[in-house]
Amino acid sequence: MRTPPPLFHSTAAAALSLALLTPATATAGPPPAPRPAPGAAGAAGAERAARSAAGRPGAGSAVLGETPLPGRPARGEGTGPPGPHPAGGDRLAAEAAGAELVARRAAAAAGRAGAAVPGHPAGGERLEFGVCPAVEELPRSVRCAVLRVPLDYARPDGPQILLTVSRVPATGEGGARRQGALVNNPGGPGASGMAFPLAAGLPEWRRVAAAYDFVGYAPRGVGRSAPLSCRDPAARTGPTQVPAVPSPAYKRQRVAAARAYAQGCARRAGTRLPYYTTLNNARDLDVLRAALGERRLTFMGGSYGTYLGAVYATLHPGRVRRMVLDSAVDPDPAGIWYRSQLGQAAAFERRWYDFRSWVARHHAAYGLGTTPAAVQASYERVREALARDPAAGSVGTGELQAAYLRAAYYDDVWPDRAAALAAFLRGDPAELVRQAAPDPARAAEAENATAVYTAVLCNDAPWPGEWAVWDRDGTALARTAPFEAWANTFLNLPCAYWPVRERQRPVPVGHGRAAALPRTLIVAAERDGATPYRGALELQRRLGGEAALVTEKGAGSHGVVGGRNDCVDRHVERYLLTGDTSPAGNGGARVTCAPHPEPAPVSLDDRTASTRGATPGALLSPVV
Repeated sequence: MRTPPPLFHSTAAAALSLALLTPATATAGPPPAPRPAPGAAGAAGAERAARSAAGRPGAGSAVLGETPLPGRPARGEGTGPPGPHPAGGDRLAAEAAGAELVARRAAAAAGRAGAAVPGHPAGGERLEFGVCPAVEELPRSVRCAVLRVPLDYARPDGPQILLTVSRVPATGEGGARRQGALVNNPGGPGASGMAFPLAAGLPEWRRVAAAYDFVGYAPRGVGRSAPLSCRDPAARTGPTQVPAVPSPAYKRQRVAAARAYAQGCARRAGTRLPYYTTLNNARDLDVLRAALGERRLTFMGGSYGTYLGAVYATLHPGRVRRMVLDSAVDPDPAGIWYRSQLGQAAAFERRWYDFRSWVARHHAAYGLGTTPAAVQASYERVREALARDPAAGSVGTGELQAAYLRAAYYDDVWPDRAAALAAFLRGDPAELVRQAAPDPARAAEAENATAVYTAVLCNDAPWPGEWAVWDRDGTALARTAPFEAWANTFLNLPCAYWPVRERQRPVPVGHGRAAALPRTLIVAAERDGATPYRGALELQRRLGGEAALVTEKGAGSHGVVGGRNDCVDRHVERYLLTGDTSPAGNGGARVTCAPHPEPAPVSLDDRTASTRGATPGALLSPVV
């Protein structure tokens, strides 16, 4: 999912940079009993079996008790290093067995299955939480640890990587009983959840934080978790100029740039490149669950995090306790990932229309036009001016596009973006520069996020390898959805030239295992551009009769949970605290909430004064 850098749903975002990430009456029965953890002897026996299976491809399902679902890796179009050996179904079985072995070791080390297993590098160490490194920029109330996992689960004792983990303990306020750990993945892929524990201090999360440890982590490749980079962040200099309608010459430039970017990923990552995948992210998540001492996972995922959660639930339905999936990715394997990226263009166009309609309704405040078409004309005048002369030497048409894409994600930025356009057209570019100019201090973080986003999506599924296919589809899309069609095309184009021969086949989410899942809760905004609403409907269908769906009607901000909509938050809080989805009427039913209020058309000065010192209201899913 193409997603903006993490921020709070408030102008107090500068105070705390977080990524969070989302009711319904169920007559469902109780969740399935947790799978018993083996005793010390059982753990040792299971470990011997899993080690044998990992070294003997094809025997993994006997250890897991769950048949590995993903299909064989597909032959990609790249010409770089081959996929990991062994290939195909044998490899998947070996990975499944290795992942089970590592998770059992982690559970043993956490004390659920006896003492830590000595002499094993992966999963055999306790999570030791202590003071967070200064680079994490977290207060002392948050504690940090590292989790050791294999780079390649088919070789559980092979090369290891360290994932960073953060936590604040349940407060127990009001005598609340501790229910375990709430683990968050904020999406991307490429976003870090290390700051998620700070959400425990927000009023919206007070009751949930009384019962749960809040646990964040940086997925593989992100931040300090075996960081991935595809190019030097300092190599980017000056503004970017992106034509509204790309010429053949510009397209050739972008094809060359996509090839070079893919080659840069291979050069910098080397043999690690094939291992940044959703399947490995799900395996890492299971090891984290075990290392935290949790028999079953309580999880909250936003945007791409919903797909990760759905894949985890498919692989391990008996290990799911509760799961909130906010702003759902469509998990249909046929859409992962090329077609889903095409589908975003139309959804972004609708949301861009919503922004322009809001600006037009407030023409008295901004003077940008009384119709969406007139507002578009004002935007185009700004674009044309920046194409001739970049603002402050740093904001060209590319930076403009990126800044206003955020308006298609979050309506809380609408007043700022409208005011910046109005000021620019009056001869003052300062506010547009403030909002759109790249931040050099965050260049490395942004480059890392884009690298992980690209690697995971490119590795996860086959992509068209011929530029003619991309050009045909981009041209067709741009006729009806010009705002983001070409930008999305060029963002993902490195996948056409990805130098990994064996790609994954998308996991068939659900695949007959939904009956084993406890109640899950999906939350979606009806006009979301980044994750179109039909994805929430498809996810509910695939997760089965125990999946409830909460829809924010008529709204489109990406990331619904956590302070934006009280109705949604009440359903989510009840579910996390009690497991109850009863407001939906019965298991699998749907409930709607009225949309949150649109922002007021205030000036920048008034907006700053009115929100200075305000408590952040919602954590939002990040956007790469």
